[in-house]
Amino acid sequence: MDRRAVLVPGRGYDTHYPLFAYPGEGLRRAGFDVHEIGWQPPEGIGMDGAPPSVAMDWVAGQVAPTLETPTDLLVAKSLGTLAAPLAADRGLAAIWLTPLLHRPEVVAALDRASAPFLLVGGTADGAWDGAVARRLTPHVLEVPDADHGLLVPGPLARSAEVLGQVCTAVEEFVRLTWPG
Repeated sequence: MDRRAVLVPGRGYDTHYPLFAYPGEGLRRAGFDVHEIGWQPPEGIGMDGAPPSVAMDWVAGQVAPTLETPTDLLVAKSLGTLAAPLAADRGLAAIWLTPLLHRPEVVAALDRASAPFLLVGGTADGAWDGAVARRLTPHVLEVPDADHGLLVPGPLARSAEVLGQVCTAVEEFVRLTWPG
């Protein structure tokens, strides 16, 4: 395999959950070697728990060692999106699932990114800001009424449909970023 993707979990959402399992399979089918990070964040490191520098440093300490192996793509959810400065510093393409756009340090890192990235979030997620997302990148999937887990109200089949939309957005982003 010529390309490598690193999957970075959220606080309580590991890389075996659907938002990683299905897109991860899509990446494998597209020729990526997929590396999954596993972690157990310390108490207080969450969406708004620890001071920004503490949480950013902790996430960087978990992710940076995996980037010693040449990497083409980061895929991160929620807490994992605190790796945005690493992606920006290294010029890595990224897929940010439910990014913490309510945190200025995440937005600042995305603002200085030179590689393309996809943002995926829901309008019922307090960490999501659709206007900011669309300002940062043309690659945005915004799901009406979806929460931080990208679940929507109503029958569970509607949330499964959202998962399908995420998979399609990931596949399209990969095709655009790595044509052929």
